[in-house]
Amino acid sequence: MFKDLFDSYNWDEVKESIYAKTKYDVERALNSKKRNLEDFKALISPSAEPYLEQMAQLSHHLTQKRFGKTIQMYIPMYLSNECQNICTYCGFSLTNKIPRKTLSDEEILKEVKFIKSKGYDHILLVTGEANTTVGVGYLENAIKLIRPYFSQISIEVQPLEQEEYERLIPLGLNTVLVYQETYHKEDYKKHHPKGKKSNFDYRLATPDRLGRAGIHKIGIGVLIGLEDWRTDSFLTASHLNYLEKNYWKAKYSISFPRLRPHSGGLEPKVEMNDKELVQLICAYRLLNEELELSISTRESEVFRNNVVKLGATTFSAESKTNPGGYVVEPESLEQFEISDERPTEMIEEMIRNSGYEPVWKDWEKSY
Repeated sequence: MFKDLFDSYNWDEVKESIYAKTKYDVERALNSKKRNLEDFKALISPSAEPYLEQMAQLSHHLTQKRFGKTIQMYIPMYLSNECQNICTYCGFSLTNKIPRKTLSDEEILKEVKFIKSKGYDHILLVTGEANTTVGVGYLENAIKLIRPYFSQISIEVQPLEQEEYERLIPLGLNTVLVYQETYHKEDYKKHHPKGKKSNFDYRLATPDRLGRAGIHKIGIGVLIGLEDWRTDSFLTASHLNYLEKNYWKAKYSISFPRLRPHSGGLEPKVEMNDKELVQLICAYRLLNEELELSISTRESEVFRNNVVKLGATTFSAESKTNPGGYVVEPESLEQFEISDERPTEMIEEMIRNSGYEPVWKDWEKSY
């Protein structure tokens, strides 16, 4: 279990070691043929900032070598905003007095029809964390409904038990995203005071359950802004390193969600600027050539236009973060505000103009 390794870390000591890295550590990391977690510390440290151009060139080269000039396209579909957790940063939090909505079969298919009209073959199903309303039974039904329309189905829902993931995989579940939000255990509790999500250790063990269940791809990450992003990112990288060694058959992805406004409002504890986010993306690529790096519509048009060539492999577009947001109830409450509101066609055009090919289908099951 990753918890055994995690418990060996001291947050303050990890943070201090990152900020203590020098330009010589950065240069050693850049010149290394096989980078390790200590190199990653150097590459995300303040000392690496003057080397960003060199990091970006290396990241571009490594990404193109492994993934070619392609960007995989996906779109989220929110099935429900019902949630039993209190989370300080989320529009769906239990304490927010908002209309709650869970899509019916008919409404799911209406949303699917719109999404397919845009060309998508990779869909991410998202719900709040409400075990009784949108538990494994609801997810089974939803996956069965949409399976004929998509070659790749991902979910971002409440953590499940291993046997529950094992029930969903044969139905067509390909990928599960589960973000720790922050690896700072004390601050995690402050942001998740009530609900099943308040159990830090249970959430931390979710990727282990996924690995044992045999899922095709696991996505991890943190919500940037809750805590020091460098320390959180190192612990994410350590988690990734552990998972790859123990569940080597799975593929892995990292996302970089920065805290965005929502109906409750939470100001970031730590601000991350665009230059620092580019640094982090490049650092992950230099650490791991196989890793998928996903950039969502939380980020601005300008940022997403520029990051295509720097290491990203996966883009969302035209995202709606409310249940039924595409067709059924386009005016209902969003989980958070998106920044890049361009339609899919414009994102596709931007990617092509950058010299890259948008990919709608990641893999074929028959292979």
